[in-house]
Amino acid sequence: MPCEATEPLARPVFIDCDTGIDDALAIAYLIADPRVEIVGIGTVSGNVSAAGAAVNTLHLLADAGRPDIPVALGHMHPRVGQFQGGAPHVHGRDGMGDIDRRLPPGDLESGSAVALLEHLVGEHPGLSVLALGPLTNLADVVESRPHVVDAISRVVVMGGAFEHPGNVSPVAEANISNDPEAAALVFSAGWPVTIVPLDVTMGHALTAEHVTELASMRGAIPATLAQMLETYLDFYAGVYGTRQCALHDPLAAMILSGALCVTESVNSGVETLLTGADRGRTVLQSAPPSDEREIVLKVDREGAECLLSTLSAHSWPEE
Repeated sequence: MPCEATEPLARPVFIDCDTGIDDALAIAYLIADPRVEIVGIGTVSGNVSAAGAAVNTLHLLADAGRPDIPVALGHMHPRVGQFQGGAPHVHGRDGMGDIDRRLPPGDLESGSAVALLEHLVGEHPGLSVLALGPLTNLADVVESRPHVVDAISRVVVMGGAFEHPGNVSPVAEANISNDPEAAALVFSAGWPVTIVPLDVTMGHALTAEHVTELASMRGAIPATLAQMLETYLDFYAGVYGTRQCALHDPLAAMILSGALCVTESVNSGVETLLTGADRGRTVLQSAPPSDEREIVLKVDREGAECLLSTLSAHSWPEE
């Protein structure tokens, strides 16, 4: 069952992402979930460059019949250093499994991702933010637009690893590792933050059988997602020893929408370590209640079940 009762109006959501394969799954899921309305998307460098993520997002929205959702380009480089080229071994060279694109992409917004978010908080009271990539854009918001921080009702971050090993180092998760200085700013800001770390996402997998089920659904988006997921399955076969992939970003999306209920979490301060072998590591620390963050550890049902049932129920454009 959903964690929250269906609201009379869909809650507005801004997505900040580095659109690779699991980002695409999360975006498609939120398009299909009637509890939420995606009002804008900003891109950041992570799985691919911010520019590549923007192209991927625009292609996905065109295929989904939602070219009306505005997309804006965010930061190319982290706060310290340069973008290191992404994760082509995980997501393919283009971040979407190197599949053929069905429709041409739409146009980017003329302003930045941060400017788009600033505009949208004025139009959509109660706006939530779903952060699926490095936190570079949101750190910019914290530093340059504190009134936006005050206006955002909730930030859900897919990132971090606490008791679970990291996925880019023994201790660090990719989104945090790609810009730990940004994460430190975002986690210490005054907005309510829910963190969805590897501790919970690595327990939810999409199997080869699930991908076959996805491919059998009607519409262009299920077919596109199933095709790109083959690349993801190839990578994760080396992680799990079988063809299945972790549901990182989709799990965060389902928690934000209320489709999955958090059954176990920890409220704590969070420190992001910035030096040496621990760079990018997230650790719990004592903090006053106003500085505590919710770290999700368990949810009430399998993410794959929720993802597939929602995608199947939606009426997608035909191929």
